[in-house]
Amino acid sequence: MKSLGVRAGLLSVLLFIAFCVLWQVAVTPSASTGPALDPEYAKLMGISTVGAKSAMPGPLDVAAKLWDNLKRPFYDNGPNDKGLGLQLLYSIGRVALGYVLAVLVAVPIGFLIGMSPLAYRALDPFIQVLKPISPLAWMPLALYTIKDSALSAIFVIFICSVWPMLLNTAFGVGAVRKEWLNVARTLEVGPWRRAFTVILPAAAPTILTGMRISIGIAWLVIVAAEMLVGGTGIGYFVWNEWNNLSIANVIVGILFIGVVGMVLDLILARLQRRVTFPE
Repeated sequence: MKSLGVRAGLLSVLLFIAFCVLWQVAVTPSASTGPALDPEYAKLMGISTVGAKSAMPGPLDVAAKLWDNLKRPFYDNGPNDKGLGLQLLYSIGRVALGYVLAVLVAVPIGFLIGMSPLAYRALDPFIQVLKPISPLAWMPLALYTIKDSALSAIFVIFICSVWPMLLNTAFGVGAVRKEWLNVARTLEVGPWRRAFTVILPAAAPTILTGMRISIGIAWLVIVAAEMLVGGTGIGYFVWNEWNNLSIANVIVGILFIGVVGMVLDLILARLQRRVTFPE
């Protein structure tokens, strides 16, 4: 009997094939329904709608464009013509920098809030006000103060990543079992050693959960931020290809956004499993 994983894999392949077939059928023009190309799009492209192909590319068109991008992922022909791999590296670099800065700020403050009821009560009003603000709402202020679009995008990644990590760290630290802390005090373990040998390991799964949420939000936000600031990055790539009316490249960009997001989540999920322990 085949394992559940193999059967699930086969079902996924079948669903993908069915999706591609339906997609191809949907974009194939029918003689009875007339031309499938949108007249406004045809005007922009300067072509006739009579007997023309649909403006929406089919799966084979997207696959051909995907292969073109994979053949030369790191070419650089100037500001508006860079390879998809190069654009992804710009985005990943921004996300990594903003995310690491958020870790350096959120984890220590989360520790402080989790260990000190006084700090929690003092900082909670600020957190509750700042947390719901959309990261992109900070963009105009960042552009005005930082005066650099790339650094502004990194700041937006930082500001959107910091809150889930901070709150999960505070929750994880505050939820450490009192019995463990009492035993550490009984053994006269100092505050710093107690923090690193008792609290941090116990709170690590919750902290990693916050980090996992943050990396997902950061990857979502960088695409929108790069569409606003322009220049480089996968978000700018998608926006630029839309302006070039290359829907196939837009779909390829969306596909890579999903794949990279999945990989980032898998990395954090694996780290989370490594620090999770049965009680």
